Amino acid sequence: MNAKFYLSFVCVSLIFSGCVPSADPKIDMKPPVYVEQLPAKQINNQPNTGSLFGRGDNPLFSDRKAMNVNDIVTVIISESANQSSSGKRNTNKDSTIKLSGGVFSAGSAPLSTVANQLNKLGDIGFSAGGGNEFSGAASNSRTESFKTTISARIIKVLENGNYFIEGSRELLINGEKQIVQLSGVIRPYDISNSNEIDSKYIADAKILYKTEGDVDKATRKPWGSKLMEAIWPF
Repeated sequence: MNAKFYLSFVCVSLIFSGCVPSADPKIDMKPPVYVEQLPAKQINNQPNTGSLFGRGDNPLFSDRKAMNVNDIVTVIISESANQSSSGKRNTNKDSTIKLSGGVFSAGSAPLSTVANQLNKLGDIGFSAGGGNEFSGAASNSRTESFKTTISARIIKVLENGNYFIEGSRELLINGEKQIVQLSGVIRPYDISNSNEIDSKYIADAKILYKTEGDVDKATRKPWGSKLMEAIWPF
């Protein structure tokens, strides 16, 4: 009996566990489809025989901006999100039912006289009323910000001159591992003279920040709690 009960409980738990939504959202760091479809820009590396200056790694007259594949650009991540919402609802309903006068009625004159006499004796009537009122209000306010700096590499120079960049950084501090990943498309015109670009200029930006360690494990919700929240109807 006990074995059947435990087996049934496990089966039901497995069925409902499939209904549990993923509590840990993930981000796909793969490049957008159009980045893979667009051809890379063809760079002519042939030297100009009529030029007084060569095309070496350190040309004399050139800015220090990233411009080729595997060049590094510094990304200043400064993201903030402000959310505020409120709702209010009021409903009111009143109803009244009333019956007065005689209960008995008749169509012909003789019977009508008898009915009137009976109504005077009974003097029956009633009234009823009811009301329903609901009032509710809710508000929500949330502010988040994330700031850091990361270096990214140019992975691909698109045909229109834009760059697809990727970068990652890992830090291990007191047993806690911090991971920052970034990818997106930037324009060379948005890169400053100091070879920096703000994250607000990144198109199709994907920014990932997560931690791994004891603190992260302690703040995670156990799978049993997730299961109970999924099957609890109230």
